[in-house]
Amino acid sequence: MSRLYDTLRRMEGEKRKPGSTTPERNKPLELLNNILAPPVETADGPSAKITVGKTSRLVALTDPKGLGAEKFRALAARLENLRQKGELKSIQITSAVINEGKSLVAANLAVTLVKHFGYKVLLVEGDLHRPTLTTLLGLNDLEGINQWWRKREEDKEIARYIYKLDDMPLWFLGAGSTCDQSSQILQSARFAETFTRLGGGFDWVVVDSTPMSPIVDANLWSRLVDGTLLVVREGVAPIKALKIGVKGLDNPKWIGMVLNEASEFDRVNYSDQYYGVKKKENQSIKEKKSKAT
Repeated sequence: MSRLYDTLRRMEGEKRKPGSTTPERNKPLELLNNILAPPVETADGPSAKITVGKTSRLVALTDPKGLGAEKFRALAARLENLRQKGELKSIQITSAVINEGKSLVAANLAVTLVKHFGYKVLLVEGDLHRPTLTTLLGLNDLEGINQWWRKREEDKEIARYIYKLDDMPLWFLGAGSTCDQSSQILQSARFAETFTRLGGGFDWVVVDSTPMSPIVDANLWSRLVDGTLLVVREGVAPIKALKIGVKGLDNPKWIGMVLNEASEFDRVNYSDQYYGVKKKENQSIKEKKSKAT
């Protein structure tokens, strides 16, 4: 709570008029009172259906017995273990550059936390410049954060932009559309209040953030979430860009790294070697009995 208090004090300090020398010490307390209000209610909100093909890389849904889905279960289990040791409820998933698979990791992790761990999860499309989660999930024409921001005078509640997906305890807050003022949104006290109230209604909040370079949004998200998960795609992320991006985050609160599309050596015949073992053993026993008779 002290970290949140300091963040809000800084936000209010940045908003003060130039030349003002008296800090508005009552402002952070007002903001904290708003944050400590009841969580955003999503029970009566809209719903949407995930639409993906069999070849989709959303493996937590399409191939739950495959190696990819197992890797995400291992990742979710490690995050749960980290949560037992300290405050960890909201995480952003970022990368050094585009096309490293951060959106796929975010979506698969969110589905895994829901389907295999029974959590109530909010998945946030936090890349307001280049949103891709909506397309990945097969959702079309959904309003989101950008519409909520533009209608702030007439529509203060964000609940109407949060969609319950399928019959799972999984909710989705999309970007709504591309945006050229994302830093203004993410730096605002209004969004900080709303995001914290959102977190109060879920077990986990997973944010598909932006790449660390060249824009500042990943750094702004790091001020709002409890931890940052870095996705590095083998053969894609330039070392220089990775180093620059990591140095550019003020307080990233790193929780780990996901190496995406690593060498294929551990994928060969995974289903046959594990899930197919019992079937093959039974077949072998039948063959032996047949020969014996």
